[in-house]
Amino acid sequence: MKRTYPLLFIFLLTCVIAAGCLSTDSNNQYAPQEESFSFVDKMAELDADEAWDGSNGMSFDVAESVGSSGSSITRKVITSSDVSLEVKDAPEAIDSIGAIASEYDGYVSSSSVYDTYYGDSESMSGYISIRVPASEHDTVLDRIEALGKVTSKSTSGVDVTEEYIDVEARLSNLEKQELRLQEILEMATTVEEVLEVEKELGRVRGEIESLTGRLNYLNDRIDFSTITVSVSEPRNITHSWGLRDALSDSVRGFIASVNGIIVFIGVALPIVIFLTIVGTAVILVKRMVWR
Repeated sequence: MKRTYPLLFIFLLTCVIAAGCLSTDSNNQYAPQEESFSFVDKMAELDADEAWDGSNGMSFDVAESVGSSGSSITRKVITSSDVSLEVKDAPEAIDSIGAIASEYDGYVSSSSVYDTYYGDSESMSGYISIRVPASEHDTVLDRIEALGKVTSKSTSGVDVTEEYIDVEARLSNLEKQELRLQEILEMATTVEEVLEVEKELGRVRGEIESLTGRLNYLNDRIDFSTITVSVSEPRNITHSWGLRDALSDSVRGFIASVNGIIVFIGVALPIVIFLTIVGTAVILVKRMVWR
């Protein structure tokens, strides 16, 4: 019985040691790890997101986008028209076209009125360029054509849907990058990290401003169509049976002859004066010698 106690003690000690080892391993396995901020890792992650977003250059196929999304995309079209009109009064027609543009919430971008000459006849001509809402383009064009006789007309439309989607997507991605950079800037701890983030922020903001300007330009060209109108008064056709031309030619011939005589006199007069002086001197010398 006395031999049993040492064996029992050894058994219990072995169990305690084994339990201690298991506890140590368990604590090492499940101990929480401290998470440390790495600025380099954050910047690398942002660069990876930028590469994934494709903000440095994106291109979308509108047809594929429509097919994949299953919804229709509103086409973005820039519309412009050129019209030539023959009117009775060119300045009045220019003023009327400007009034029509204002009536439909448009405006005049440029205009001019000038004299034109066809032989002996004189008439007025001019041009005007107006911007009107694209939804009112056809209505305004019909109003303008009613002011006179249409001698030529053309309308063109440029589809910028693909470029518009591309610019919008790039702008959205850059705005997300700006927010991420602002978050990283708050986590930066050294001057070098702050300067690096601010440099990247400046680049992103510059691209955002450039794309915003391009998007505003596209919206303006899409929302307002351009109509350019050239106006001219009809020529005055007269039949003079050649008398007017003959009289005009005779007057021009007479003036040319007078001009020729004046030129001849201007050239010959100094010579005549010089010869007269020399001849007079010679005669006086001869008379003095003969005496």
